[in-house]
Amino acid sequence: MAYFVPAEETLDGNALASLQRRRLGELLDRVRRDNLFHRERLRGVSFDPASDPLDRLPLTTRAEIERDQLEHPPYGSNLSHEVVQFVRLHQTSGSGGRPLIWLDDAESWSWWRRCWGIIYRAADVRAGDSFLFPFSFGPFIGFWGAFESAVALGHRSLPCGGMTTLARLEHMLKHGVSVVCCTPTYGLRMAAVAEEHGLDLAGSAVRALIVAGEPGGSIPTVRAKLERSWGARVFDHVGMTEVGPWGFECSEAPGTVHVMETDFIPEVIDPSSGHVLPEGESGELVLTNLGRPGSPLIRYRTGDQASLRRGRCACGRSFARVDGGIRGRIDDMLWIRGNNVFPSAIESIVREFEEVAEFRMRVTERSGMNELILEVETGGGEGDASIPGRLCERIRNQLHFQPRVQLVDKGTLPRFELKSRRLVRESPIA
Repeated sequence: MAYFVPAEETLDGNALASLQRRRLGELLDRVRRDNLFHRERLRGVSFDPASDPLDRLPLTTRAEIERDQLEHPPYGSNLSHEVVQFVRLHQTSGSGGRPLIWLDDAESWSWWRRCWGIIYRAADVRAGDSFLFPFSFGPFIGFWGAFESAVALGHRSLPCGGMTTLARLEHMLKHGVSVVCCTPTYGLRMAAVAEEHGLDLAGSAVRALIVAGEPGGSIPTVRAKLERSWGARVFDHVGMTEVGPWGFECSEAPGTVHVMETDFIPEVIDPSSGHVLPEGESGELVLTNLGRPGSPLIRYRTGDQASLRRGRCACGRSFARVDGGIRGRIDDMLWIRGNNVFPSAIESIVREFEEVAEFRMRVTERSGMNELILEVETGGGEGDASIPGRLCERIRNQLHFQPRVQLVDKGTLPRFELKSRRLVRESPIA
């Protein structure tokens, strides 16, 4: 088994917990001294990192970060030294509210690269692999850390911002790329364009897709479609601009995401009460990052739905496992005709239909009840007229509500390079 940091990645549960608590103590000492945001939040809090339960520390919310950046513009007060010492600036997409600006100093950015080294080794990246990064190199974190880590590790890395999808594909094939980093949505989009232009992805040198930004990497039907189209293994990755690159898919257990517990402390809480839930129960994921002291987060409510399991994995790690990956955002959960459902559950069904090229979910209220309108775009084949009925029946049988399914013209729905935005919440209909 290959590891990037063998001495840490193979620790047993007790040794791992000891490492976490030592690093947490060092972090708390530093932020109490140097970081205004955390110093104020921890004022009067008595906490022994060696023995006290984590829930003695206060939870941190995105709303608090947003408010802090408004009160201390433009970067907020979660900075452990002067602004001039920070070397990277990134901004969230704004999908969760007001966009957040995040700064990293040289130490923290080096930590990002190290985390990505662990992710790459877990995905069986080898010497001689070359990378394609088909995303816009703007302020969104995207795959910036992945790109710089690949370069630092000596891999030929092709940045492809500013190119059309076809140009990116041709560039990839010309240079014999073996690893592609993208969102699941854009991986499917590239496959569709390749098919339109007669490009043989399955016969290319690409053997691995590392995907992130959406739940799709852990949705079985999405994974299957990607792997079939590319002839390559899909590896899921999970991270956040404000937290860091915290999770990677286990090479020995497809669909299982490990939390990088050498650098993050994970918890799952009841989103209503804030109480920590037992192992295996589903709730909101909370993370403390340990390697980003310049702008850290302590017990940060991610808003992601997850459950954790522990114990030694077949890959040799004792890192906590997120069963089935991230299921969706807590605030994205839909209440449709008396049923709770995540958009990822709907996508899982839609992706069973090979004829569907793209789709969009519109949620509206009619007569006091939420209704789902599912718009689907197909390739224009002869049998496409039957898709609305078949798709509606499949959703009714599996999710226990009946949507309205509408065919739309080819090319009507938007395409996405980074995070897709297929869910639209509309005003009530009288």
